[in-house]
Amino acid sequence: MLTNSIDRLEETIDAETAALLAYAPIDHQEFNRRKSQSLLELTRLVRTLQNEPVKPELISRLQSLKAKLDHNHAVLEMNLRAVQEVADIISGAIQSSESDGTYSVGPYAMSSE
Repeated sequence: MLTNSIDRLEETIDAETAALLAYAPIDHQEFNRRKSQSLLELTRLVRTLQNEPVKPELISRLQSLKAKLDHNHAVLEMNLRAVQEVADIISGAIQSSESDGTYSVGPYAMSSE
């Protein structure tokens, strides 16, 4: 059962990462819901196995899952930085279009010295 849960989470992570790298529109809420559900399921399953020895296969699967999660995190971070840059550009353009420059504090503002 734990292996099936890890499989589902890996499928979700792989799908999200692939969509982000392809710049495809994605439903972030749906991916977050699926990842949260998988995390809850994994947490519950791990609690039932606390007193049992951990098999090497499980350790290997969890290491693979961690690597996929790390890659997904890096791709999400890259996308968030790109979104922030675009938002900054749009915000700057809006501010420039709404201002006549009279009260702006920019590189050409006069000094009071």
